[in-house]
Amino acid sequence: MTTILGQSPDLTHILRTLPMIALSDASVLISGETGTGKELIALSLHEQSRRRDNALITINCAALPTEDVELDLFGRSNEHGEVTFRGRLLAAEGGTVFLDEVDALPLSVQAKVLRFLEAGECQLQGSHRLHVADVRILAATSADLPAEVKAGRFRADLFYRLQVVPIELPALRDRSEDIPLLMKHYLKEFAGNNAVVRLSREAEQSLVHYRWPGNIRELQNLCQRLALLHVGELLQPADLPREMCPEVAIEQHQFVLPASGIDLAKVELDLIEQALDMAAGNRSKAARLLGISRDTLLYRMQKYNLSP
Repeated sequence: MTTILGQSPDLTHILRTLPMIALSDASVLISGETGTGKELIALSLHEQSRRRDNALITINCAALPTEDVELDLFGRSNEHGEVTFRGRLLAAEGGTVFLDEVDALPLSVQAKVLRFLEAGECQLQGSHRLHVADVRILAATSADLPAEVKAGRFRADLFYRLQVVPIELPALRDRSEDIPLLMKHYLKEFAGNNAVVRLSREAEQSLVHYRWPGNIRELQNLCQRLALLHVGELLQPADLPREMCPEVAIEQHQFVLPASGIDLAKVELDLIEQALDMAAGNRSKAARLLGISRDTLLYRMQKYNLSP
């Protein structure tokens, strides 16, 4: 069974709902930045579902040449309607298909995917005969799909049909309390038979405050590198990549103080209110806009008596 590590409030809520979602055949749209673990969520849903004894087929929609997407998904038949090439939807009969980077689907194929979601049937290349398959669809995207819909690059009806159950994964910087747990897990995993790398408190704090643009994937890569180059060592901040050191973060965020001075508390309050307004009250998104953790935002909201 797939293990998903983390104790942050947002992730805990998601993990608590997964068993209920898994037992349904409803389509699920998993959104989140690249590297946040969308494929792990899809795998966990399949493993907890009634379809777990059948196939889970993953399709990276962005990795397929545009001219091959329809063939890969649906397959081909001859003029008599006999299947000559089974697409992945038919091959997943009784199981699950995970459409990763679903925003990359060409518009012409999106219409056929919508038909499959609505009726469970598809038309193969080479024939007008319809073929039926019992398949659950999970999809994932790191794109802003509502914006893609507005721009005319993604069908609105397909978007709504995919997100019967939406799951939005938080970025790693928004679940900073999970970083020490994840670091210890992956450092041990990559150590193999070697002595495990340990983190000093200062190094751990540097990693907690780092922005992690590559999310968990970036953290895994760092752990693999540290386990290889620092066998059994107690790491200090100087042993980390330069961009993860606190002094570099300070260098990269220089602000000029006006000669007249500022009311720091008022500036902080104004920025928090603006972020909450821009995020329509979503505290995780507001924290992301401010470059702080969700817990830090909640603390500062309490400080200024801001309601959720």
